[in-house]
Amino acid sequence: MRKKLGIPFALASLMLLLSGCSSVNKPITAESTGIWNEYIVYPLSWVITQFAEMMGNNYGLSIVVVTILIRLALLPLMIKQTRSSKAMQDIQPELQKLREKYSSKDATTQQKLQKETMELFQSQGVNPLAGCLPLVIQMPILLGFYHAIMRTQEIKNHSFLWFDLGNPDPVYALPIIAGITTFLQQKIMMGGTNNPNPQMKMLLYIMPVMIVVFAINFPAALSLYWVIGNMFMIVQTYFITAPNRKKTNQLDRGAKK
Repeated sequence: MRKKLGIPFALASLMLLLSGCSSVNKPITAESTGIWNEYIVYPLSWVITQFAEMMGNNYGLSIVVVTILIRLALLPLMIKQTRSSKAMQDIQPELQKLREKYSSKDATTQQKLQKETMELFQSQGVNPLAGCLPLVIQMPILLGFYHAIMRTQEIKNHSFLWFDLGNPDPVYALPIIAGITTFLQQKIMMGGTNNPNPQMKMLLYIMPVMIVVFAINFPAALSLYWVIGNMFMIVQTYFITAPNRKKTNQLDRGAKK
């Protein structure tokens, strides 16, 4: 369980660490140096600014458009992550049987458990690390968004709807929506699983709370990115997992008959 929960907590800690770097107070320009500035922060700042200028200096709407474009670019990876997560959930009963079969903690028994677990992964075409790759890729983008917002004066000083893009949402509406959409996205992901494992159940509630806490303290523009990204993911996950839900419903109806 600690390993399962360690991934989101490690990413969250990294986010807090990097977001507090001193460079966040330095304006980002075409002359900014360093790999982070040249290949992540400035390109994001430039793209957001260009779209905003095409939309009458509407930086909030520009962030919405750029978020959707980023999600579309990441779509193949996200589809792979969704399918990998579903596959991992589907084989949980078999994994539990293996753990019960090799419950002894001696080295020989644990080696057998690891061997048969890997054989199960291979036979089912499951890569346990595939679900982590999109998270690893998205983290620099999320951090880049934070820096682009805070270090681009035009973005930081503009307002959208009821909030200032460079300041936290004063009424906490966006953080709450971000938490709710995170919960819904994970819930839809688990929809085709009759008995999700305890780790998945725990993450179902922990991740939304973490998102709300971060969104309350971070610029509203970042919360806007979260909300739009989550909505995109909800639609994507719904359609990807639809065949599994249909299959599960058919099995349930057959069992009742």
